Amino acid sequence: MNTKLTRRNWLKSSAFLAAGLGVAPALMASESILQPVYKPQIWERNFSFPSDLQGLRARLLANENPYGPSDEVRLAIMESVSKGNRYGHQDSMRLKEMLAEREGVTPDHIMLGPGSTDILEKTAISHFVSGGNIVSADPSYMSLVKTAMAFGGSWKNIPLTADYAHDLSAMRAAIDKKTRLIYVCNPNNPMGSLTPNADLRKFCAEASEKAPVFVDEAYLEFLEEREGKSMVDLVAQGKNVIVARTFSKIHGMAGLRIGYGVAQPETLEKIRSMVRSNMGLCVTSIRGAMASLEATAFHEKTRKLTAESRAYVGEQLQSMGFSYVPSYTSFMIFPIDMPGDDFLDKMFAQRIGVRVFEINDKPWCRVSMGTMDEMKIFIEGLKKTLG
Repeated sequence: MNTKLTRRNWLKSSAFLAAGLGVAPALMASESILQPVYKPQIWERNFSFPSDLQGLRARLLANENPYGPSDEVRLAIMESVSKGNRYGHQDSMRLKEMLAEREGVTPDHIMLGPGSTDILEKTAISHFVSGGNIVSADPSYMSLVKTAMAFGGSWKNIPLTADYAHDLSAMRAAIDKKTRLIYVCNPNNPMGSLTPNADLRKFCAEASEKAPVFVDEAYLEFLEEREGKSMVDLVAQGKNVIVARTFSKIHGMAGLRIGYGVAQPETLEKIRSMVRSNMGLCVTSIRGAMASLEATAFHEKTRKLTAESRAYVGEQLQSMGFSYVPSYTSFMIFPIDMPGDDFLDKMFAQRIGVRVFEINDKPWCRVSMGTMDEMKIFIEGLKKTLG
């Protein structure tokens, strides 16, 4: 029996995955979307991922690295499985030492977690138990903001500039005595845009005198020119800045769940006084992360292939008349001229997984960069969907 494959059918026959459901201010149902309790400029029409995505011809919905993990990581994980009966505290300390040397700080400036999202959410929990507000760009990545709001915080959402950079002047003006945290995602998700380095550095240095500045650098390693672009040196200078990094993106370890934060020791102690960090880590992931730090050839390959996919998709979108946002990441976003529900149904029916966001009440498609074959499938499917 040949049943038509649509997103609706797929979701109805699959278990929903709702990360952070216990704290997120959302209501999940069989055909629901994320229902915000605020009115931001952007919110995702968040049709939860089905439990089985194996049937996709092109999996382009989660900004995953299609080429990883590297061979070095796979070998390290295989060799570390025999250590799975022991806690990984000693390995965690060794990884912290490696990261501290890499970032130019001491190990007490490093906090590990199962992905950078864990660092984001734990920081929100520790900073908003007594209310206050968070200042961030809009659109931007929402994990920290949602958790802050779930714990009683309010959100000062500052629209991006016309070229999709953070409006640093407006963000600076929004800071007040009740501001507990300032959040910057650079390069930004879901827009893929980049805020000028010199402007951001000046902003972080100044704003951190009033409240902690959290800089999410999950996609920084996709930049062709990365030297000096991180804000982590501000931590080394003693500034009240928190920098988050992840092994989920260019390292290709999204499913292995490991990331880290760099901050002042007293900031990390504040977080640890409420939640634990190392206990959420597997020795296999820790050993894999150690190996991945040395897998520079794999990182460069991923960077190169991702750039090639972006260039191809950009050319194709331009030829189709789309106006897309120039991306510095492993994904691209562009507005679509049809209802988001219908668009997703038609793409999923072709077994092509993408995401849809609404920005200022208009639907946008965010597509992750997969292999070149996947991107050709995506363009073919996009033409059929909109044709």
